[in-house]
Amino acid sequence: MADEARRIDVHPILGEIEKGKQVAFTYDGQTLYGYEGEPVAAALKAAGVMVHRYTKRQHKPRGIFCAIGRCTDCVMVIDGKPNVRTCVTPLREGMDVRTQYGVSAQKEV
Repeated sequence: MADEARRIDVHPILGEIEKGKQVAFTYDGQTLYGYEGEPVAAALKAAGVMVHRYTKRQHKPRGIFCAIGRCTDCVMVIDGKPNVRTCVTPLREGMDVRTQYGVSAQKEV
């Protein structure tokens, strides 16, 4: 369940985030809810998800860092495509969002 106190309402680049209708999406097979058009990272943060990927060599957790699409800390696999920057990718109904392992090579856990 989302916690509105954790929700990002103003993005440093995109400005104020307009909330669209509430939509369902999956995160590692679990159904979560967010608002259409908000960054995927914002919906995940509101749901309490702080880790988006793990580094390849040392398996260190990464999450939102720059929030403007410049770094790769928030990249995840979305709808089967790896390396998607979740901080600038708008949420839409039915997205399949998965934790990423490494930056490009994927493995199932």
